[in-house]
Amino acid sequence: MQFEFSRWDGSQQFRPLSADLAFDKLSEYLLEHGDYILRQFQRMDNDDPDLLKLLIKEGYLEKDQKGRLAIAPRGVRRIQDKALDELFTITRKDALGKHPTDFKGAGQVRHEDSKPYEFGDPVANLNLHETLKNALIREGSKRARNDESGQLHIAEEDFVVYETEHQTSCATVLLLDMSGSMARYGKFYHAKKVALALAGLVRGRYAEDSLKIIGFYTYASPLTERGLMHAGPKPVSIYDSRVFLRVPLDNPPDFVPEHFTNIQAGLRFARNHLARQSAANKQIICVTDGEPTAHLEGRELVLMYPPSDRTAKATLEEVEACQRGGVQLSTFALIEDYFYLGLMNFVDQMARTGRGVAVYCTAGELGGYVLDSFVRGRRMRKSIG
Repeated sequence: MQFEFSRWDGSQQFRPLSADLAFDKLSEYLLEHGDYILRQFQRMDNDDPDLLKLLIKEGYLEKDQKGRLAIAPRGVRRIQDKALDELFTITRKDALGKHPTDFKGAGQVRHEDSKPYEFGDPVANLNLHETLKNALIREGSKRARNDESGQLHIAEEDFVVYETEHQTSCATVLLLDMSGSMARYGKFYHAKKVALALAGLVRGRYAEDSLKIIGFYTYASPLTERGLMHAGPKPVSIYDSRVFLRVPLDNPPDFVPEHFTNIQAGLRFARNHLARQSAANKQIICVTDGEPTAHLEGRELVLMYPPSDRTAKATLEEVEACQRGGVQLSTFALIEDYFYLGLMNFVDQMARTGRGVAVYCTAGELGGYVLDSFVRGRRMRKSIG
């Protein structure tokens, strides 16, 4: 925690730190260091019990059955909303709940533009003002000649309806790299912030969408919103310049290094999840900072460093499987210095193989790019019957 000190001249009013501000400070450290910060903060129970009790009382923190500190649902929502405000500057008052597509037809969002009525257009979208104006114009000369008065006769040709935009829900999987290198340059801090903001965006603005967050490292595993708050990159556990390990999945050894990058496992997990979703649009957003160094071969896990063509081939085969399944893949490569040429080449290959999108950015730029990718989603054209 950071504090500012100044000489008291008797005129300043003492203002204790509010629970909101205290939790905001704490959450910044949580985003960067994960569960470690909660363990350290719990030690304050003896040093500063009032602050800890205040955060628990206000519903930002809670203790589980074993007495360990955890982020309460209110705390998770506050972090999401704060991240959303900072990264995406989205007005959460907008109740729009779907993604736009490229065609207009009988949809849910009404535009100011109008068009002549066609058989099958919903009468609820009738532009009454323009319809009456067309009738007046058509009958104007007739009324002038005959000096008629009374009811206005509306013909079929007078009807005008508002243009509408068809919109569709979207099932999204966000893949987060949790390999050891993500601990550098604040990369995982920014990636986690983007994930939490995206979860807040779906909850507040795209309620009909679904979002699944999956972390990939040597393995791949789903992350709940609360679990994401506790998550951090896997620490590097071996330092050999060359590694080639085969690990049986059915009977693994006691120690398996977890800091490798298994994009293939993440994509496979995401693809299987999306196959069970009913949404018309399905997309995977993958955030990574390194070439793949792990892949699956049957019931074996293969770890290889430096990155190998063998792992790249297995990963690209999974990219192809995603493309065949109608899943849009957008890959965000976190580029912090000139040593990332291999990563850029591989991400290019992923984009070409999956007919997807490749984006290169720094960790600080990640939020804006992911927002744009998510909101645009997969734009599909359908015929309106």
